Amino acid sequence: MGNLASEERMECNIDDQGVRFRRVWGIMVCSVGAVVGGLAWWSGIWWMWIIAGACMAAGAFAIYESRKKWCALRAMGVKTRI
Repeated sequence: MGNLASEERMECNIDDQGVRFRRVWGIMVCSVGAVVGGLAWWSGIWWMWIIAGACMAAGAFAIYESRKKWCALRAMGVKTRI
């Protein structure tokens, strides 16, 4: 067990098409989360906050993956098309 920073362990495993896809996907999901959050605030329905938070977290993670050129699923051995 070495004392490597997390950046050294995260190898680039997606190409430019995958980076673009994850960036656009992340922005879209974050936008949906913001809309759902606005609806939750306006309507007062508490469970919509959970959906909004999940969308924002998923979108932020997709944007993180695009910035690092790294895919969590591919790192675990799952074959993805993009």
